[in-house]
Amino acid sequence: MVKRLSIKSGSRCVDEPDICHNRWHPDIKPSIEVEPGDIVEIETRDALDGQISNRSGIEDVSNADLNLVHPLTGPIYVKGAKPGDLLVVEILDIVSDSFGFSVVIPGFGFLRDLFPKPYKARWIIDGGYAVSPEIPNVRIPGDPFFGVMGVAPSKALLESIRRREEDLRARGGIVLPPDPRGAVPQREPIASEGLRTIPPRENGGNLDVRHFSPGSRVYFPVFVEGALFSIGDAHFTQGDGEVCGTAVEMRARARLRFYIVREGSKKYNIRSPVFRPSENSLRRFTWSKTVAITGFGVIDDKNESENTTLSARHALLNAIDLLERVGYTREQAYVIASVAIDLRISQLVDVPNFTVTAFLPLDIFLEPPRELLEIAL
Repeated sequence: MVKRLSIKSGSRCVDEPDICHNRWHPDIKPSIEVEPGDIVEIETRDALDGQISNRSGIEDVSNADLNLVHPLTGPIYVKGAKPGDLLVVEILDIVSDSFGFSVVIPGFGFLRDLFPKPYKARWIIDGGYAVSPEIPNVRIPGDPFFGVMGVAPSKALLESIRRREEDLRARGGIVLPPDPRGAVPQREPIASEGLRTIPPRENGGNLDVRHFSPGSRVYFPVFVEGALFSIGDAHFTQGDGEVCGTAVEMRARARLRFYIVREGSKKYNIRSPVFRPSENSLRRFTWSKTVAITGFGVIDDKNESENTTLSARHALLNAIDLLERVGYTREQAYVIASVAIDLRISQLVDVPNFTVTAFLPLDIFLEPPRELLEIAL
């Protein structure tokens, strides 16, 4: 059987709380019920809930309310799913919108200390590619997927997550605690207790795995009756790392199919999502020419032992510097890195310095810069 979850054109999440929410909580009522094997045709809003316009200028980025992130369509109650099971979500198809955006939001992103000003790139999506008037000579092929997919946490898991994240915040970590401002649903106690959707957790959430494209299967441990699955944050394409904080963000339509593995979570001791990547996604980025830039745990004459984060930062900054040398602004380079560069761990054993490599595909350029071609030859 095929069931549908459609959203009203131009609406925000708060306008349709019966099919949309932006917090994780076990008491959010399901939008529909489905049987295992059913297909659901579903529509989703973009990650910032329509706050970013297709007009030039950055006022909408400056005024963006992060309390509205991420509007999720659902929850979907899968009949027969019980705690201890695995919910299998098969991604059958994703249809992209014609408009996408990438933004740099002050205070957010991997290099937030170096990019304090807002920036926006608008993307025109057509024929399987995205181009932007803000980033000339770049055409990026699409491999759409959903950044956020997940099931509801149990009340026990919700409380455990709340405690550990509050402990982290008290120790100086960056945490977005529960906040009723902008919450959907707005009713209590969900608004004040619901977990923010920014980080991934055991129930899934904002995993941002680009291999969740059509043909993939994602397995979620079930924590509540019916699993209560939700989805959103569609990306047209993304580099591994999503370093500026956004990919090519968009609205989307999808077809999903659901299955249950009885006691699969319990039997196989699966405590967080696992997945079978799409074969198309694994083959998708077979670039003809690539420049790979390394980074290790030394930057600005500072050396730290076994620091993967510093190695990644070093590789990314080296890649941005290279893009600047061929004519892009620092902000343009940061966005290119977020939507097209793959950060990969190369080694974790050669103490004191780990190696992270930034893979920059030259195929994204309509006319690859001569300097980059010289390196790639």
